[in-house]
Amino acid sequence: MGASRRDVLKASILLPLMASAAGVDGVSQGVPMRVAVVGAGAFGGWTALELQRRGSRVTLIDAWGPGNARASSGGETRVIRATYGSRAIYTKMAARALQLWQAYDAKWERGFFRKTGALWMFGADDAFGKASAAALRTQGLPIEELTPQAAARRFPQISFDAIASALWEPEAGYLHARRACEHVVQRFIAEGGEYRQAAVHAPVRVDGAVVKRVALDGGDAIEADAFVFACGPWLGQMFPEVIGKRVTPTRQEVYYFGTPPGDARFLDPQMPVWVDYRDRLMYGIPGNANRGFKVADDSAGPVFDPTSGTRDATPAGITAARAFIRQRFPLLADAPLLGSEVCQYESSPDSHFIVDRHPAAANVWIAGGGSGHGFKMGPALGEHLASLVLGTATPEPQFSLSRLAAPPAGGWEEKWS
Repeated sequence: MGASRRDVLKASILLPLMASAAGVDGVSQGVPMRVAVVGAGAFGGWTALELQRRGSRVTLIDAWGPGNARASSGGETRVIRATYGSRAIYTKMAARALQLWQAYDAKWERGFFRKTGALWMFGADDAFGKASAAALRTQGLPIEELTPQAAARRFPQISFDAIASALWEPEAGYLHARRACEHVVQRFIAEGGEYRQAAVHAPVRVDGAVVKRVALDGGDAIEADAFVFACGPWLGQMFPEVIGKRVTPTRQEVYYFGTPPGDARFLDPQMPVWVDYRDRLMYGIPGNANRGFKVADDSAGPVFDPTSGTRDATPAGITAARAFIRQRFPLLADAPLLGSEVCQYESSPDSHFIVDRHPAAANVWIAGGGSGHGFKMGPALGEHLASLVLGTATPEPQFSLSRLAAPPAGGWEEKWS
């Protein structure tokens, strides 16, 4: 089939950009490509750092700063794991991300990654666990299948009531989210990147096949050869016609409960990351950084305004979390609530990422739809996005915008991933 007029037009625009960016090991020959990255969270920060290292001249922009409390990449901690059921593309990406987190930790000596292992607990339906185990083995990652009895011997501080089987993912753990975002931007600046705290004016004006400048609130603007928009829950506001409600921010409550004085059983390293994968998916992270024992419900909350929405915990949410703790961690049944936070998922309809070119502008890239599982992928996604911008890779079909034109015949998948 012949190339479409749009494909020919994009090629005529992209070839000069790619030529200026191409070179040995990604270092540009001649004038470096100027790239503006909007959003200093997990997707944007790592992308900006990677582009800077490959020879581009990068400006990174964020309205409130890396790891801020409004961002989907904010908060203290995030789970890192490679268990994704049959979605092997994420298992492969998580394996690469894990390698990169470990390498950066060895280099930076900041301890952003904590390898505690992850304990997965299942009811009668363990199809997700079986598919995950097969995918991990394909990637050469260890996984151990446990009976509830064996799991209880290993982790006596956990009750395995109503659990039929378990998986132990030893290479998994958690990440210090806010701290990592801040440090990535610090490294970006130290390596020659420019960081600006500014707000991009919404909606972004796209009135030609190439965007040359993007307006900022207050009347200023930024010019670049290419733009990457990795602004999480604000993507729909930035591109109402292209994204709109295809990225939906939802309100997610997280709780931190106090552990008994002097009792290390619920702290890292004696307690792993855990996931209770039954009718409602509950997950948590062991006590760390003296913050408390983290508990959260993965079920999608109500639609949320990430800019001005209220971030106080609700009595109903606290009550539900306590009821769960009473069953799964009976020794913490009366634990005091030390604190809470409200973050947001920025979910796509099928919980796949969106990493694609703007359909009307060849030099504009959109990255989002983290859907509650994107943070861990930051270093690997940064590599991929940098390659897309520099023309050394092609978009992944599963992350395309075109897939969201209409729901599939069976409806959108509603499952933690």
